[in-house]
Amino acid sequence: MTGIHDLGLFVASGLLLNMTPGADTLYIVGRAIAQGGRAGAIAALGIGAGCIVHTLAAALGLSAILAASATAFTLVKWIGAAYLVYLGVTLLRARSGAGATRALPPAALSRVFAQGFLTNVLNPKVALFFLAFLPQFIDADAPHKALAFLLLGAIFNINGTLWNLLVAWSASGLGRRLAAGGGLVTWLNRTLGGLFIALGVRLAISER
Repeated sequence: MTGIHDLGLFVASGLLLNMTPGADTLYIVGRAIAQGGRAGAIAALGIGAGCIVHTLAAALGLSAILAASATAFTLVKWIGAAYLVYLGVTLLRARSGAGATRALPPAALSRVFAQGFLTNVLNPKVALFFLAFLPQFIDADAPHKALAFLLLGAIFNINGTLWNLLVAWSASGLGRRLAAGGGLVTWLNRTLGGLFIALGVRLAISER
C-alpha cells in the first residue's frame, strides 16, 4: 500500500550507516564529554531535526535540485565545510592545561541544539544520501512516493537518533573519567578538532 519493499533490509542497512562515525558523531561526542549526557542528547536531537529537513527535502523533490545544480551543490558544500572547520578551530583553541576539563566550550542547550542541527543540515552529502538511498526501497510504481519517502526517512531518523543518544550516554561517562585529567582533555581537543577540520576540508575538495 505504501510502496515500500524490503523494509527489514532497509532498517538493517540504516543502522549500519548510522553506526559509521562522521561529523554528527564527533559533535555529539564532543558535547557529551564537555557538558554531560544531557547536552549530548540535545546535540543528538538537533542532528535528528536536521535529518527531518533532509527527509522533507527528498520527499518534496528539493534534493533533486541540489543533485542537478552544480552551483547549488557547491554553495551548500562550501557553507557546510566552513562550518565544520569553524567547529574544529573552536576545539583547537579550547583552553588547555591543568584546568582544561572540557572538550568543547560550554554553551546554552539551545545553541547546542542549533549547532547539531547546522552540522547535519549544511552537509549536502546527507541530502544526496537521502535522495540516493531511500528510493532503492520504494517501488517504481508506488502511488504515493512522497509518503513512502517520509515513512522511510522517519524510520531511519528514529533509529539514528536512538543510536546517537546511546553514543551521547557513553561519551558522557568518558567525560566524567576525563574530568580529573587536563592533559587527556587537551589531547581530545586536538584530536576532535583535527578530525572536524579534516572532514571540512574533505567535504570542500570532494567532487559530486
